[in-house]
Amino acid sequence: MSLTSTLDRHFALSERGTSIRTEVLAGATTFLTMAYIILVNPSILGLAGMPVAGVAAATCFAAGFASILMGTIANTPLALAPGMGLNAYFSFTVVQSMHVPWPVALGCVFVSGAIFLILTLAGIRQMIVAAIPAHLFAAVAAGIGLFIGLIGLKNGGLVVNSPATGLALGNLHESGPILAIVGLVLVVALHVWRVNAAILIAIATTTVLAWIVGAVSFDVKPYSIAAMTETVGKLDLGGVFGFGGKAGLGIFEILFVFLFVDLFDNLGTLMAVTRRAGLIEPAGNIPGLNRMLVADSLATMVGAVAGTSTVTSYVESASGVEVGGRTGLTAIVTGVLFLAAMFVAPYAQLVPSAATAPALILVGALMMVPLADVEWTDPEAAIPAFLTLVGIPFTFSIANGLALGIAAHALIKLVRGKTTQKDWLLLALAGLFIARFVWLTGAA
Repeated sequence: MSLTSTLDRHFALSERGTSIRTEVLAGATTFLTMAYIILVNPSILGLAGMPVAGVAAATCFAAGFASILMGTIANTPLALAPGMGLNAYFSFTVVQSMHVPWPVALGCVFVSGAIFLILTLAGIRQMIVAAIPAHLFAAVAAGIGLFIGLIGLKNGGLVVNSPATGLALGNLHESGPILAIVGLVLVVALHVWRVNAAILIAIATTTVLAWIVGAVSFDVKPYSIAAMTETVGKLDLGGVFGFGGKAGLGIFEILFVFLFVDLFDNLGTLMAVTRRAGLIEPAGNIPGLNRMLVADSLATMVGAVAGTSTVTSYVESASGVEVGGRTGLTAIVTGVLFLAAMFVAPYAQLVPSAATAPALILVGALMMVPLADVEWTDPEAAIPAFLTLVGIPFTFSIANGLALGIAAHALIKLVRGKTTQKDWLLLALAGLFIARFVWLTGAA
């Protein structure tokens, strides 16, 4: 039996209407849109006193291992890497504000992953997915599309922060925004012409243009694979359980935040990407959900041992899906490229954010399709869906958007007297979300 037929049978390539070539292109595209984490994660965790070179190697290893694991056991085009937001919480809040040593913080990440695994094996995470109504699935997918689009607009310099209005149009005379516009025109044209490698071609072309006009900032710092030993195995599990009194409550809060944000960021991303890939069954079930959640839990634990913050599913996986990725082979290709990047991590700067921004904008636009499934004339569906839709990009958090939507959905059902005994988990989640918002407001 040939390698092609073996891969076809194992990953169900023909069944899902894809091919090895398409999956490889999709995996490479996902990697390029995620590659920024190789530089960003070390810079953020470095502020916590962690060795930057060690974190760079750990980031590549964790992303590579997690993506390959996801593709192998769950056969889904979902790539993983250390999550943005959680790495900032790790560095700025846990280590700098709460004065928790970074080895202990890594221990908290590991413990949160272990708890995730227990919740998954007990079926609790799957119950949470089942409790979320279909119209929120659609709103999450579209909200993540807006989120991805906003990230692309900001990365390309087309949208900038404004003290007066929050956001404003960027300076279109600068090289970054000009390159992003050129890349956007190119990727849209290629997509309209139905070129499968549209996103990859646009990223490569825009990168070359950036080199030509000198818009790439490139400053390689000393780096060695051996640097990974500076963080690997340095987590302090004893320290996690050794805090008492007020410090102990602080550790409990850290574990709760790691658990909560990772859970709902993952659920939102998982729902959006699998929906876009056409992998959700007509009844709304996600095939292989349990395996996906197990892979995610193990990835976080391995990432903590390697020396990085929580590993989570990436919304940028949708870029590979747009290229045609439909199976775990896409995630495996992405993972292999991350492992290869361990040897050349600093060279990721050769691909500027202006080159990947158009891909994110296009993917964001294409993810608006599920909104057609929301019954906008029914306030019970429309209001929670709207809050989810705008909550994700406006708060820069998938978890916040989903929390707003679920809380609103439960409250409306209560007001209309439509709750039943089957809604106990939905009501419990809503109560937890409301308590969380009160907690966050009080903490602020």
